[in-house]
Amino acid sequence: MKIYDAENFPNPKRVRLALREKGALDQVEFVPVDVKSGELRTPEMRAKNPDATVPFMELEDGTVIGRCNPIIEFIDATFDGPSLTGAAPQERAHISAMNLRVEEGLLDAGADYFHHATAGLGPDLETDQVPAWGERQKRRTQETARYLNGVLADQEYLAGDNFSVADITAFTGISLAGALGLLPDEDLAHLDRWKAKVAARYES
Repeated sequence: MKIYDAENFPNPKRVRLALREKGALDQVEFVPVDVKSGELRTPEMRAKNPDATVPFMELEDGTVIGRCNPIIEFIDATFDGPSLTGAAPQERAHISAMNLRVEEGLLDAGADYFHHATAGLGPDLETDQVPAWGERQKRRTQETARYLNGVLADQEYLAGDNFSVADITAFTGISLAGALGLLPDEDLAHLDRWKAKVAARYES
């Protein structure tokens, strides 16, 4: 199994954290991709992954699976360890809904701000910027952070009592938002507590 990624990018980080939770980081081969040089847009890469995004996974039979959520679902079903996506139907649906909420409201919104309202990856790659859209997505990031702070006032993790893929996605999204200076300048004590707790999982 190969995973094509750019290690310090947010979405590849989600997959690496999922593998770490399953104790399977050493059971896959990581293939580094030079995103800034435009490698993803080469014909060779587009033949594997038409989306021209990382991460994507290539199985031994040549099957290619793109996008984080399907990759993490595959990882969760393939490797031993606590479930990240839920076991019973209701739990799976609840986790999936929260995961999509934080993916769209933090990661996607933060990425939109980066690509549209800043220099992003540079003029060669950022050829269709809409700064007003980037600023709108900044506000959405802040709205989502406030929402998550409220959710975490009454529970340990975003989808309930157990750690899940929603926490991985949100942790990565909050890290991106923090690096870009997008988080609200106000007290988000519950979100801060949760972030410290999740960060402690990955300190060793």
